[in-house]
Amino acid sequence: MNSAARANRAPDFIGQERSVDMRSLSWILIASVVVLAAGCRKAQPKFLHPATIKDIMDSMVAPSGDFVFGAVETVSDEHGVREVAPQNTTFTEDTAGMDPAYNQDNWQALRLRLIVLLEAPNLLVMPGRKVAPPDVTSQNPQIELQPDQIQTLIDGDRAAFVRRARDLQDAAEVALKAVDEKNTDALFQAEANLDNACEDCHLHYWYPNDKRAQQLYQQEQQEEKQQRGNP
Repeated sequence: MNSAARANRAPDFIGQERSVDMRSLSWILIASVVVLAAGCRKAQPKFLHPATIKDIMDSMVAPSGDFVFGAVETVSDEHGVREVAPQNTTFTEDTAGMDPAYNQDNWQALRLRLIVLLEAPNLLVMPGRKVAPPDVTSQNPQIELQPDQIQTLIDGDRAAFVRRARDLQDAAEVALKAVDEKNTDALFQAEANLDNACEDCHLHYWYPNDKRAQQLYQQEQQEEKQQRGNP
């Protein structure tokens, strides 16, 4: 190749080299911006979960469940047989210092308890949530599991624990719909679904060694299937 030809090709080579350098510089600038943006992004705060599963059950689930279970029932006493159901009475949120049964016959009061049952499972399944405080032990070890045994069951199959918590949510959602419609019959059936969701979880994690409770639960499940026409 003569010198003229080489001279003519030289600018093309230099132009290609400059193009490659510019592309490399662009990628370096982009990468720098990404790194800087990541460094400037604020770290997400971590949620605290000092309360244990037992704490949430004792303070939220159990009292709200008892309130709901007592909302619709058939009472038989010295005064005869009567139906208990919510009424359209005046609702007062400030019940401090009043009898715990205050407003128990009100639909709105019942609705608030169901909201608790609908949201409590979200707290129960938070990662890192412990079953009970370190100093808590079973009061009836012949039947009830110790907290560390319950913890092992939950950690061994977390998906099953989450599913059972979701069963409680689903039952509470059905009951909430019945309350919003002020449908006493639907609420009565929804109470049974809530009870089943609670008992299924308790029999698996809390008192799996209670043979009588296991038999009673299975019997009730079979009766419900027969009522629905499913042998």
